[in-house]
Amino acid sequence: MDMNVRVCSIAALALLAGGVAAAESEGAADAPTSLVISGYFDGSYSNLSGAGVFTSGTADRVFDVKSDGFSLQQAAVTFAYQPKEGLGAVLNVTAGNDANLIASYGAITGGTNKFDVTQAFLQYATGPLTVIAGKFVTLSGAEVINSPTNANFSRSILFGYAIPFTHTGLRATYAATDTVSLILGVNNGWDALKNANSGKTLEVGGTYTPSKALAFAASGYIGKQRIGGLVDTGPEGTRSLIDLVATWNVTDSLSFVLNYDWAKQAGVTDGVKSPIDAKWSGLAAYANYTISDQWKASLRAEYFDDADGYRTGVAQKWKEVTATLAYLPTKALELRVEARADTSDESAFVKKIETASVTSSQNSVAVQALFKF
Repeated sequence: MDMNVRVCSIAALALLAGGVAAAESEGAADAPTSLVISGYFDGSYSNLSGAGVFTSGTADRVFDVKSDGFSLQQAAVTFAYQPKEGLGAVLNVTAGNDANLIASYGAITGGTNKFDVTQAFLQYATGPLTVIAGKFVTLSGAEVINSPTNANFSRSILFGYAIPFTHTGLRATYAATDTVSLILGVNNGWDALKNANSGKTLEVGGTYTPSKALAFAASGYIGKQRIGGLVDTGPEGTRSLIDLVATWNVTDSLSFVLNYDWAKQAGVTDGVKSPIDAKWSGLAAYANYTISDQWKASLRAEYFDDADGYRTGVAQKWKEVTATLAYLPTKALELRVEARADTSDESAFVKKIETASVTSSQNSVAVQALFKF
């Protein structure tokens, strides 16, 4: 499972880059000792029954934000040089509609930005220790930015609203045993290329793989964040996050995944009592089944409690269920069709902006084409 994912020429950037969290799993024991170039194209058609926003104005989807239309979600390429010993480097860049949504603060050039340096950091490996420095994907979550790695087309609620995308800083991973790895790092905070806070964010994590059938990952973040979001000024408060992921590979064909998140932001003004600790939490469950070499199916169900409305702008309990069927006519090409249903205990979804109509539910269908190289 992936760890769990914004100058100069590409060649120069590659020298400054490092260890793609190992094409989103850094420090792999079998890391290549030559330059590896890989990538993918992610195109889609999606139809959303609502306007794509909550009554607060916050988007109610992560990447599939179009109500009805075709989209180049991502065109991504990774240049990776990761020897088992010594200095390595990785550059991971993303173009397309998703680029502006994952771009870190300090790299965003406006709402039409369609290019993002998603990961770029140096890596140094010696024995069981791997250290990376630069910009890298978060430890948290069961899903990642890299589209082909996920089993569904749409991203989970937890991916978009519970956790960060990337960090800029330092991370050390120590392989204590064949089954246990420990992780410690310090960075600029959530999705921040430049430091917008008075302090740094500490990250801790670990993985435990007792057998081929079982894998566990835990991560935690704590540090000052701007209460108003990704801005340079304004009040700050401590933000804390705990993320847990468990994977059970029942057979070679069937697997189950559970992802739990709990977080809070201190110092939030809610208009009634101030300040408060705004809290959010959620649980996502996945069932993935490989029917044959050419067919795969996935089912995801989630529950997200935005108790104080800090993440979505609406104090709500939000649920979703997603079913995805994938067909692989070749190893390089994957076609997916998906159906998703979202519900809230509040009339939180805007149905039509023109009429200002609202609803407590929303549905979508989508077709996705992935070409991998």
